[in-house]
Amino acid sequence: MNTPSILVTKRDGRQEPIDLEKIHRVITWAAQDLNVSVSQVELKARIQFYDGIRTADIHSTLIKAAADLISLEFPDYQYLAARLAIFHLRKIAFGQYEPPHLFDHVTRLTEQGRYDAHLLRDYTPDEFEQLNQALVHERDLQFAYAAVKQLEGKYLVQDRVTKKVFESPQFLYMLVAMCLFAHYPAATRLSYVLRFYHAVSTFKISLPTPIMSGVRTPSRQFSSCVLIECGDSLDSINATSSAIVKYVSQRAGIGINAGRIRAIGSPIRNGEAQHTGCIPFYKHFQTAVKCCSQGGVRGGAATVFYPLWHLEVESLLVLKNNRGVEENRVRHMDYGVQLNKTMYQRLIQNQDITLFSPHDVPDLYEAFFADPARFEQLYAQYEADDSIRKKSISALELFGLMMQERANTGRIYIQNVDHCNTHSPFNPALAPVRQSNLCLEISLPTKPLNDINDENGEIALCTLSAVNLGAIEDLSELADLADLLVRALDALLDYQDYPVKAAYHSTMRRRALGVGVINYAYYLAKNGVRYSDDSALALTHRTFEALQYHLLRASNQLARELGTCTGFDETTYAQGILPIDTYKKDMDGICTEPLHCDWESLRADILTHGLRNSTLTALMPSETSSQIANATNGIEPPRGLVTVKSSKDGVLKQVVPEYEQLKNQYELLWQMPNNNGYLKLVGVMQKFVDQSISANTNYDPQRFADGRVPMKQLLTDLLTAYKYGLKTLYYHNTRDGADDAQVDAAEDDCASGACKI
Repeated sequence: MNTPSILVTKRDGRQEPIDLEKIHRVITWAAQDLNVSVSQVELKARIQFYDGIRTADIHSTLIKAAADLISLEFPDYQYLAARLAIFHLRKIAFGQYEPPHLFDHVTRLTEQGRYDAHLLRDYTPDEFEQLNQALVHERDLQFAYAAVKQLEGKYLVQDRVTKKVFESPQFLYMLVAMCLFAHYPAATRLSYVLRFYHAVSTFKISLPTPIMSGVRTPSRQFSSCVLIECGDSLDSINATSSAIVKYVSQRAGIGINAGRIRAIGSPIRNGEAQHTGCIPFYKHFQTAVKCCSQGGVRGGAATVFYPLWHLEVESLLVLKNNRGVEENRVRHMDYGVQLNKTMYQRLIQNQDITLFSPHDVPDLYEAFFADPARFEQLYAQYEADDSIRKKSISALELFGLMMQERANTGRIYIQNVDHCNTHSPFNPALAPVRQSNLCLEISLPTKPLNDINDENGEIALCTLSAVNLGAIEDLSELADLADLLVRALDALLDYQDYPVKAAYHSTMRRRALGVGVINYAYYLAKNGVRYSDDSALALTHRTFEALQYHLLRASNQLARELGTCTGFDETTYAQGILPIDTYKKDMDGICTEPLHCDWESLRADILTHGLRNSTLTALMPSETSSQIANATNGIEPPRGLVTVKSSKDGVLKQVVPEYEQLKNQYELLWQMPNNNGYLKLVGVMQKFVDQSISANTNYDPQRFADGRVPMKQLLTDLLTAYKYGLKTLYYHNTRDGADDAQVDAAEDDCASGACKI
């Protein structure tokens, strides 16, 4: 029924009498084929009409009302809210619900400087017409509400001051595909564009934040992870800081290896001055990290790496601790502590660990990464050398301090540097891995810079993406997806710009890619297996074997077409060594599943034709892209069947895939009795993953006496992870008694999310 006395203000400023029936029709349209109640949404909205009310405000109120009704009993409200949000979004972007023609849309936004002008140069009007006909705008209605809010908040091209959005999701997906394959031969180009568009828009492939928000715009830096190694000189420290600023401003997450910086009290210029130690320079890095927001998408973030045997380690381990004063704390970065077999042996044998300043023992520092046997020999030699400054501390005490800080903050991470080099695509004698990245899934070679234009330094970049395991019905599908991913991400390396020369030269040399997965928990649930009881071991082995195999096959094929990366000779692949040759053999006693792929044929082809890319896999956190695909997060078990996530985009509810059919199949995080089953599965994955895995440890204090997790348990899990060959450990999660469905996404996964996808 109409109420002519009340006027509404349209989006274009016109006023007209309110039409309540029109509001009802929009909700009814959005509710088609869903198990929802239109009247419930209207009642929940409780719109207070007044003369001049904006139609946009009415629509926003209806969206919020539908979102508030999302529950386990009625999960379809997440789709109703999403459809209303898409309707609203398109009205803002286009002034109408129906999207314009692709060519007209690109022309308009290119004229406004929002799209890269190459799109109009590289594609003909006829190609635009074919691509426009291939667009399936109805796929916008397949999103859940959390996905639309993430797209709206982070990914769609917009004015970040006024918050006006200029495109819809299908345009985003198509234009990303067009940019990545723009330079392919005309005969095959559209085929690749369309295959990639369909794979992304049906959620089989997930793309990371830098690609989703940046590709198609004039901004051209899309690598998610940037690894910067700092030397032990003021020039190198300042060059590191400059590189941090350049990359943080362009949406990247930062890993900083600061392990070379000498300890406090070390002599400078033959004793003319005393060194101030690590902490002032860590503060300097923190300022660089926090001085820029990442393209307006989020704040900057970094993880700093140092060895456990650093002379200042006792002070470095407590840098995130809330106790203490600002002078001895650097709380706004995370920290990665570097360990190896020698450190673990000292713990097991209840011996001491000797601390050194790396500057005093430079060959020891190099051997720590490149040669574990030489490190052990030099370590004992320098322990016996009275001329070298050092300090001894009980290994149990030092590991205890590390694990206590890891438990208290959740943000003291672990890097097993020997596993990063022995089970690596890189020959450690030629290109040792000396650090990881913000979220602990990247392991690539780096070299310190002496100045910002130093072309001999090496900043490692990794470009990420992921396969949605939940969208895979048969592992044979991975062959096509791997081909698309390798081609698209490799093309991106040539398409993007490089703010620092050392990053450009390194990327052209390594061409490192990192393909991960999302929706693993759903994948397990729909296959009737669980995290904790070993039932998922064989499936996980088959899946990650197939993923790595097909990615290597795709890179091998691309090498035939375009040539190998120039650093191929520095990889173990050049010697015919594959991941299946170097994994931790302890895993053979855990999982007896045989290999199913033709690895010997692949080995021969790699020896003959090489690889286009030095690395191909990395299992990263995936909070945001998982939401966009309505998938479970990366490899992690969900905390609840419905999760409530608070972020700058508001409160978002998300229900696990196929909740009604599989609600009894999911194993939730705090249902897992301990970390054992999870660590086994990560060990199986790591067997095939050539980089690393963002793996977490999780503890429920209620399972232990006095409500406290024993130090023995923490150390046991740490040793177990090492035994299974894990290269890194990311978060330490502690159940805090809050509702398990509540997840605070203000700090979801990475503090910035930059290296997440």
